[in-house]
Amino acid sequence: MWKKIKPYVISILIPLAVGGLAAFLTRNNMDIYSELIQPPLAPPAILFPIVWTILYILMGISAAIIYINRNKKPVIATRSLRIYSASLFVNFLWSILFFNFRAFLFSFIWLLLLLFLVIYTIILYRRIKSIAAYLQIPYALWVAFAGYLNFAIWLLNK
Repeated sequence: MWKKIKPYVISILIPLAVGGLAAFLTRNNMDIYSELIQPPLAPPAILFPIVWTILYILMGISAAIIYINRNKKPVIATRSLRIYSASLFVNFLWSILFFNFRAFLFSFIWLLLLLFLVIYTIILYRRIKSIAAYLQIPYALWVAFAGYLNFAIWLLNK
């Protein structure tokens, strides 16, 4: 049993750890969100950790699916997991750029990079196992929404 669930457990723990570390490193600056002029559709701050936890779990499940099915298309699987890893790194740094450095415009540009990486991951995952790609769609949508929020916050708080 452990052999079957181990890739899922590890793959879920990785993004949760990345997100947890980002939250830890930005914990003293998270209050900035409530201090900023908010755009329309801005959700309450409490929603963000809930959504990100769900997204990290979906990301981990889809990465595990790709890892388990990597023998079907090993070159694409390796590339897709590398792109996914890069997206985790970009995701991690966004929090620091936005909350700790308050570099709102640069954070928005950084989010565009993240969105590109997520979409590229979806394209590559789909070549191996469609369900893995579909599990990434909420992540892409949330990053696009985060881009709207980030850009609007920059505009409203210049």
